[in-house]
Amino acid sequence: MSTFTMPSLGADMEDGTLVEWLVRPGDSVARGDVVAVVETQKGAIEIEIFESGEIRELLAQPGQKLPVGAPLARVGPEPEAAAETPAASAEPRQEIQQAAKTPTPPPSSAPSPASPLSPAGSASTAEPALASPAARARAIELGIALREVAGSGPGGAVLLADVDRQASARPLPADEPAADQRPKRKPGLDMAEMRRAIAAAMSRAKREIPHYYLSHEIDLRAAQDWLTARNADRTPDQRLLMGALLVRATVRALTKVPELNGRFETDPYSPSTSVHCGLAVAMRGGGLIAPALLDTQDMDLDAIMQAMRDIVARTRAGHLRMSEITQGTITVSSLGETGVDALFGVIYPPQVALVGFGAPRLRPMVCAGVVEPRLAVTATLAADHRISDGRRGALFLAEIDRLLQEPEIP
Repeated sequence: MSTFTMPSLGADMEDGTLVEWLVRPGDSVARGDVVAVVETQKGAIEIEIFESGEIRELLAQPGQKLPVGAPLARVGPEPEAAAETPAASAEPRQEIQQAAKTPTPPPSSAPSPASPLSPAGSASTAEPALASPAARARAIELGIALREVAGSGPGGAVLLADVDRQASARPLPADEPAADQRPKRKPGLDMAEMRRAIAAAMSRAKREIPHYYLSHEIDLRAAQDWLTARNADRTPDQRLLMGALLVRATVRALTKVPELNGRFETDPYSPSTSVHCGLAVAMRGGGLIAPALLDTQDMDLDAIMQAMRDIVARTRAGHLRMSEITQGTITVSSLGETGVDALFGVIYPPQVALVGFGAPRLRPMVCAGVVEPRLAVTATLAADHRISDGRRGALFLAEIDRLLQEPEIP
């Protein structure tokens, strides 16, 4: 029997609020399965379990704010494996029984779904397999567990209207203001908390990481001409953007300077063999999150473009997975949409490098002895001087430049 605890979702996380369980006692889980949703300063994060087995007990209930390391659930071997060993004595259930004491729901003609904290084997309604992003966001905002909502969509999927109907059916306490009088905020996001978390992480980075900075101007004419030809027969939703080319060039350049890809968590430092490229995403209400595109080294350009669209949409909706928040090995940041020429970033610990790209724009450049306007971008590197030096960093930026001059090479 082992205990599944509240994971750390970044250097700036101290605690999180359990929003929803996606499993019940008796469910079988495999390593990497999403079992819960936890709200942090970065939004509502889907939490993955670290081991395979059977959920024996849920030790926390939705709505609880818990510190990193607090017990969430007990996980044991599946019955087939457990049958080979003597049966263990029953463990005290006082803690879980106390957590399960919740107010009695109002009477309803429909059978009430069992609490996720009920013992395995008790009657319960199956957890909804599907829910629209809007429904999930509204459920988080209203504090409604999706398992309590009867879905009317295809395959029993919970829709936004289903959540609103469930909310309107709940009795309103006498001392609680009406829904239209309660303060509203974006589900899963607290911008003030996010700002504090960013400040804490960046303060730590500047205090502990000896940064050095380099910049390099890159001619993008070859890349832009190739993109134009490649996109000529594509629909708008399938077109490739320059940002995908910049990410691909950054990832491939790491094969020449691999020490820039990794997480400095133990000494001596070892670079990562996989590239989990963080993508800095600006939130519409303010704040910044840098989730990772996992195993980017195995993606072609179309896959990178698709992954970028997906992760930007989910980041701004507040729906990310734990692995995307915690496993980044290098970060790419761009303020090109704001029109700035260059940015010099702060490394996100425990990573050891951050690549920045400014706005691509026409600039006077000398080509074959003639000054002419060329589309160009300024690439910058912030790197950890404990891991690399200016010569290696310069080699890395030069390799990004070379790869962008040959965009047709797959």
